[in-house]
Amino acid sequence: MAIEKAYITEIKKGNELAFKNLMNFYSSDLFYYAFSIVHSKEASEEIVSDAFFELWKKRKSIDELKNLKTWLLVVTQNKAISYLRKESKNNFLSIDDLDDFLFDPIQSPDYEMINKEELDNINKAIEKLPPRCKQVFFLAKIELLPYKEIADMLGISVKTINNHIAYALEIIAKAMK
Repeated sequence: MAIEKAYITEIKKGNELAFKNLMNFYSSDLFYYAFSIVHSKEASEEIVSDAFFELWKKRKSIDELKNLKTWLLVVTQNKAISYLRKESKNNFLSIDDLDDFLFDPIQSPDYEMINKEELDNINKAIEKLPPRCKQVFFLAKIELLPYKEIADMLGISVKTINNHIAYALEIIAKAMK
């Protein structure tokens, strides 16, 4: 993305205004991603802030990142999981253990074409997906990340990504009938 490259060049030089603009560009997406994991507004804001702080600390080598948005999503996810581990009485928590990985309603051009009942059925179907499947579906269909990047981010194969997406779409299609 051209705008991202311009920001990266300036941030590497220590330009705080460019960094602030980059934060404004990505903070909303990162906030909703963190919130979908931790379900806390305050914690999500802190997690996103921490993710950007990590980026600022890494600014001198920022141009070495293959995909900045993917890197920010991974850092946000890791910080969210760390937050949950810290808040949990049980010292071990995996993303697979999360039951309430919910999505906010999505506004798109075809939104008006889907009636409320159909939208409710879709959301109910998504809520019933296994946690990892919901996470993959979110990254692929909401964040529009390439399957290869998702596979690298989550440490699973592209075939597994395909399986999760196929399963999610099958469940959603059944809910629509």
